[in-house]
Amino acid sequence: MERPGDLCFAEEGCSSSIVLEKQVFLSKVPESHVQLACGLHYCAFPLNGNELCVWKTTDDFDRQPLHMIGHHHSITALAFGSKVNPLLICSASCDYVIVWNLDECMKKVLQGLMPQGIVIGTLLGMVLYVRFSPDDQTVAVCAGNQIYILSAKDEALIAELEGHLAPVTAAEFCTWEKNILISVSEDRSFKVWDYCTGLLLYQSTVITAFPLLSLFIDEENKQIITGCADGQLWIFSLIKGHQYRCVVHINVKKEREKFYRKIRKSEQLDEIQNASKVYVPNKLRTEETVETTFPVLRIEHCDKFVNLSDEEQNCSSVNARFLWIGTSTGLFIINLANFEVEAILHYRDYSALSIQFAGSCALMRKAINGKVFCLLTSMFENRIALLELNVAALLKSQQSKLLITGREKDLSVVASCSLLPTSPLCLKKERNEDVNRKDKFNKKCTIKDKPLVFHCKIKSSGYTSTPQMNMFSPRTTAKQRSLASKCKRNCKQRKKEDYPLGHPPPTKSERCITVADKPTSICCIQYSGDGELLACGLADKTLLAFSSNLKGTPTVYSGHDGAVTSVEWSHDKNWLVSSSEDRTLRIWSVSNAEPALCLGKEMFHKPIRSAQFYYMDTFILLSCGAEFHLLRYFLDTSKDEIKRGQFLALNSLARTIFS
Repeated sequence: MERPGDLCFAEEGCSSSIVLEKQVFLSKVPESHVQLACGLHYCAFPLNGNELCVWKTTDDFDRQPLHMIGHHHSITALAFGSKVNPLLICSASCDYVIVWNLDECMKKVLQGLMPQGIVIGTLLGMVLYVRFSPDDQTVAVCAGNQIYILSAKDEALIAELEGHLAPVTAAEFCTWEKNILISVSEDRSFKVWDYCTGLLLYQSTVITAFPLLSLFIDEENKQIITGCADGQLWIFSLIKGHQYRCVVHINVKKEREKFYRKIRKSEQLDEIQNASKVYVPNKLRTEETVETTFPVLRIEHCDKFVNLSDEEQNCSSVNARFLWIGTSTGLFIINLANFEVEAILHYRDYSALSIQFAGSCALMRKAINGKVFCLLTSMFENRIALLELNVAALLKSQQSKLLITGREKDLSVVASCSLLPTSPLCLKKERNEDVNRKDKFNKKCTIKDKPLVFHCKIKSSGYTSTPQMNMFSPRTTAKQRSLASKCKRNCKQRKKEDYPLGHPPPTKSERCITVADKPTSICCIQYSGDGELLACGLADKTLLAFSSNLKGTPTVYSGHDGAVTSVEWSHDKNWLVSSSEDRTLRIWSVSNAEPALCLGKEMFHKPIRSAQFYYMDTFILLSCGAEFHLLRYFLDTSKDEIKRGQFLALNSLARTIFS
């Protein structure tokens, strides 16, 4: 059985034309989930846990990388500085956060000395991500749920950012806004900070059901792009006034399937061009197993493609901007103009690659001579691989099949003379056949249909009665039907009068009343189901019930010892349930100002923020702190006050705690 990688070789071979594995390093410990670093001329990765290796990509690959030792625990995060002179690199582990000057380290190695760095942080915990500021003066260190802003020159803590509920997976500095830092976390949200003052400027809601793993800032469009563990990208606007709204949501899995469908369709149009055949993975076949995970490990800028023909440039929209999307199974090139996949490189499609499933990924921002270096660590093995990618060859190999669709044209020939009678293009014969076919059809239509079984309708068979469409239909009189139709007409007319479709929503108040003698906050307000009654809870421990037109004297319900936090009506409008800051729950009869039911402080350890009747007034659903309670209750409406006080058969049916 031939392997998938053996099908994708062109004339020169995939390993030499598209991707070439330059070096493979074997580590003594796994390096799967580590932040790798790729600069313009250097690549950095951990080896054997606590050794920092830096490889200069412009050197001969027979030379050994630069080894720097300073950590006692395994290195978990690496990042290059923004400036070239001097070029800094930061390495982080559980024990130290160290900043290295590469020029000084190389000089010490040539002198036979041990290179040393500057320790800027000690015992910060498990570090997942580090990033230099644009001026290389500070370093953002993501350790656990916190972000530490450290000085890059000495061991000084500038700020400590707290607010995420799960480990912070990435953080990036905003280049056009000073002192702005953006972070994403496994709590599935992103936050915007002023890292100099430590203030939280914005926090998003939960974006997706999967942890956010990667982050990229688009300086040209002023957007942030974040990727989650389910292969989805979310793009948010950072322009002032946009309120960090979501601009685009991209499902990389669906875009990949759409891309393969295009290639498969183009292959069906032209099956002769075997020389430039592009291998389509078995994802479209039934025997292929379904991928269980598809995490977005890295998002990086993709340099513009070079050495392409004009036709290929038009197909790939080379003037647009592109992104590298590094996942556990392969690399994707996405067009930011239409958010479609332009090219795909799956690791398993190349038999010469030693890593088929990546645990971490790093890519160069700019291409050198049309080549881009990619650094991978294996998910299941102790391997680290350095790949050289030919972006133009990758794009050309896959876009060449898509160009076939554009070349498919209709054939149009102008006749110089009239058609011969024997010409196959003559439609006379077809017209005669159509006439004969119509005559045969008309002859068939003259035959009348006859019953197959019965020659006449028989009463006992049920054929004379109309079919019954409904199994059980209520018998309504004509009077009831007329009343129902009249009610429907009145409701429609009333709706048209009260809510004109062409008018804007109401903005002017019709009536204003004072609910208390002193300035008092209204904590909650609720209409009854039919809209005829209105209840509101006040901060002065009272509960009021009005008619919907706010006329007349309201009914006052008093008994709480704290501000009323919520009020809800029952389904039949005869009861009110209220909760308060005094950690009590009370049920009131609309016709009686005294509570018919009271649950005391011994049952709830925190104030009840919300309470309501549930399932046709059978239960009471309430929230208390991080808990939900579902209670069954019984109200005795007898006049015996002693018997009424014996209602306390309140059963707690459900209790859900959210921590």
